[in-house]
Amino acid sequence: MSNDSGPAPDTDISGVPVPAPSATAWFHCFAGIAGDMALGSLLDAGADLDEVVDMVRRLPLGGWALEAEPVLRGGIAATRAVVRVTEDSVVRTHSHIVGLIEEARLPERARRRSLAAFDALARAEGALHRRPPSQVHFHEVGGHDAVVDIVGTSAALEILGVDLVTASAVATGTGVVRTAHGILPNPAPAVVELLRGVPTQGRDINVELTTPSGAAILTATASAYGPLPTMTITATGFGAGQRDLDQLPNCTQVVLGTPLESGASVPGQPVSLLEVNVDDATGEALAHAVGALMAAGAHDAWVTPVIMKKGRPGHTVSVLADTALAASLSEILRVETGSLGVRGQVLERWPASRSLQEVDVEGVPVRVKVSPGRIKVEHDDAARAARRTGLPLREVVSRAEEAWRQRTWPGPDDEAG
Repeated sequence: MSNDSGPAPDTDISGVPVPAPSATAWFHCFAGIAGDMALGSLLDAGADLDEVVDMVRRLPLGGWALEAEPVLRGGIAATRAVVRVTEDSVVRTHSHIVGLIEEARLPERARRRSLAAFDALARAEGALHRRPPSQVHFHEVGGHDAVVDIVGTSAALEILGVDLVTASAVATGTGVVRTAHGILPNPAPAVVELLRGVPTQGRDINVELTTPSGAAILTATASAYGPLPTMTITATGFGAGQRDLDQLPNCTQVVLGTPLESGASVPGQPVSLLEVNVDDATGEALAHAVGALMAAGAHDAWVTPVIMKKGRPGHTVSVLADTALAASLSEILRVETGSLGVRGQVLERWPASRSLQEVDVEGVPVRVKVSPGRIKVEHDDAARAARRTGLPLREVVSRAEEAWRQRTWPGPDDEAG
């Protein structure tokens, strides 16, 4: 008698499970966006609160609780993400926040999105106060609630399987806002800096519609801005702001969907290709530049040998990244290579759906990237496992691939009869 608990997973011809179609999230920022509004919208759209809390609790950060409160904003049912804090008087530096996130065992994409948001905040604050990003002290955006909002949003995106994030034009208010630095114009200078290059629209409302944490989340995750992208809608949610406004519903909407099949008639994901030519950089400097670009959120980075003018040998350093990260990565590319300028162009790409999973090799966790027809073991994880176990690298890779196949597609001997 068969003991099947449900249908077998979809597989390709080689028997490898095919991941579910990738998900797209579109943030509709008609009333702006804040960290709690972004998180609330994703909870309202179906991200499980307990799973989000469990993931955020991996941070070495105590004294908080996250609640999802159902509310109405302008007659629209929405969810307000409320962070209850027992005590939070610490002013954290950017390095402190990075340490908290790096110490937590977050999924890789959630880790990178969280780090990118705080890196964007540090760069914006550093530019405004003329200080290096590493020396920036976070006030409001370094508190428990902001950390939970930003990391919680990254966690919720991961739980919902969101691969691509886009957004509408971002609404901002007018007047002034009260901050730890005193009275500032609205939108706050940090928000303006973070939204550089992003389509925005001002509303004549004396309320801080978009906050630094909300703008940083978009900077870290959104790869394109505009109307609702081409996709099949699967869910939607509204994240509520703290107050109810007379002029419009004070909430951020998120729309989740599955992109249509790639083809000539379907727009691809916009990406920026940035490049510099250099003829005076050492191999070590070039390798460091590639590593710095990848650490800052690039999709890929590479070096190509070229022959430059007057027959001089040189190298082209290229980086492919979300358009939202083009400005920050251009600066890294320029500084790390010593180039006097950076050239770039906007391209489109049609990435295959993929998922990042984790298996165990002799007690050491190893991540594997799974896409239709292929399993690829993360090299850094495999190398770490090889050092810890004494196994050859190729053996670790083989065992990791086999562990994934056994876990997801058991053979006849593993099934109950």
